[in-house]
Amino acid sequence: MTKLDETLTMLKDLTDAKGIPGNEKEPRDVMKKYITPFADEVFTDGLGSLIAKKVGKADGPKVMVAGHLDEVGFMITHIDDRGFLRFQTVGGWWSQVMLAQRVTIVTSKGDVTGVIGSKPPHILPPEARKKPVDIKDMFIDVGASSREEAQEWGVRPGDQVVPYFEFTVMNNEKMLLAKAWDNRIGCAIAIDVMKQLKDADHPNVVYGVGTVQEEVGLRGAKTSANLIQPDIGFGVDVGIAGDTPGVTEKEALSKMGKGPQIILYDASMVSHKGLRDFVTGVADEMEIPYQFDSVAGGGTDSGAIHLTAQGVPALSITIATRYIHSHAAMLHRDDYENAVKLIAEVIKKLDADTVSRLTFD
Repeated sequence: MTKLDETLTMLKDLTDAKGIPGNEKEPRDVMKKYITPFADEVFTDGLGSLIAKKVGKADGPKVMVAGHLDEVGFMITHIDDRGFLRFQTVGGWWSQVMLAQRVTIVTSKGDVTGVIGSKPPHILPPEARKKPVDIKDMFIDVGASSREEAQEWGVRPGDQVVPYFEFTVMNNEKMLLAKAWDNRIGCAIAIDVMKQLKDADHPNVVYGVGTVQEEVGLRGAKTSANLIQPDIGFGVDVGIAGDTPGVTEKEALSKMGKGPQIILYDASMVSHKGLRDFVTGVADEMEIPYQFDSVAGGGTDSGAIHLTAQGVPALSITIATRYIHSHAAMLHRDDYENAVKLIAEVIKKLDADTVSRLTFD
């Protein structure tokens, strides 16, 4: 078993934390623990997004680096008389990755283990077996014999349900497997950018942010950006890895280990050209690898940040990740470390004049 270094321990703590949209306290507490030593001030907005502020120059540009605290999961909506739990997805799920997966129901009395079930295929007609099971036909089995027994264990409608998976360093120790990379890796990047800048000389005010409720509409990014009123925004998140069997370059360009992704376009934002060119210029100068990508669907917190007030130059910088929105996703440590290095170097080179010169051309 790989001995966890300081960085891996932080990544494990972040990904092990349980927090679907609207229930982000546990990952927020973890992020707060790790980011506080590098901040002048740590506070939250009214929705619960965590904001860590570090002043380089008090009247300098405000730079927001935001990863979201929440992960996709489920919410209990009903307990039937036999003790089976009905649920609502919270965030986007593909039904084919859900069945027979272990989950944790977070109750007021402690965690309860369950498994997602459905009607056995053995008793289905042949045509029905060929079709994916609808999410509405699934349930969670916690081993209860009645509604009352499940309630005695603390299970209530509204309880969050989180995928269960243990943080794992693969045989190739650069490859890291965990739940909730989407988007605890963004939170980790925000923490480590603040760490890199702690004793660095730069003329900006940096905000490392863990936003809430990204998976249900970029909601925490809206409120935290409204509070901060940034001059520059970076959304740090996961992206699509295009290096698995069956994926063509038309569908996804990026490969794990080849550098962070610079997102040109997604459904929430057209990236700011001037900021994009500045970032890639710094990457070229510092010989930091990067990849371009565009995503026709989905978006990141940048989509909310760039619409703040009169508009904010913003860019999404993401990590190519396999199997997102499932119980276990995989990413490459080098991409994470290069994203941290790139954003930190960009912030060191930003100042009021540079920000004012960023153009749309």
